[in-house]
Amino acid sequence: MTDVVLPGGREVRGTLDGEGESIIVACPPHPQHRGHRGDPRLNAVSEALRKRGTACLRFDYGEWDEGYGEREDARNAIRWATEAFDSVGVFGFSFGGAMAILAAASVEEELVGISALAPAAQVGGDLDVVGAVAGLEPPLQVIYGTRDSTAEWRPIVEAARERGASVEELQGDHFFVGKHDRIGGSVAEFFAELH
Repeated sequence: MTDVVLPGGREVRGTLDGEGESIIVACPPHPQHRGHRGDPRLNAVSEALRKRGTACLRFDYGEWDEGYGEREDARNAIRWATEAFDSVGVFGFSFGGAMAILAAASVEEELVGISALAPAAQVGGDLDVVGAVAGLEPPLQVIYGTRDSTAEWRPIVEAARERGASVEELQGDHFFVGKHDRIGGSVAEFFAELH
């Protein structure tokens, strides 16, 4: 575990877990709802990735900026990762799932894939996550909970299915209590199949 200061105009710090030639950038949930890089779902994904020899960068967003600065934080994390690793993917949970999709759709760096757990369909006034799904080139995985009433995931799932993405349904609400290990394994397997 290594502390990382990410480049860019905002103060953004992260934790690098593991090592290898491949890395997954993990975007945390909403920072105004106690979302941070230590989120248990991010930790479960990071642990599962490390077991497969893939590093994981979990980061905290800078000062709240209605989604715009947070999207740039995710893009800067991807840029940092592509400088240090041969293969880069991005994962996010909830608001972080939206940030993963938005960043992947608007960054110049090449990504191996994107995984979003319970992603929010809309962020801020005009950050269109559903529209961004259609513009993604790399493979996409979307995991959602059937009883999730926190995030508006249905439009994302529909858009993901339309583009032939991997869509996984879990019985549960937005927090996936008792399912973190399963989620970690599913995300790690998705990325492993892309290498």
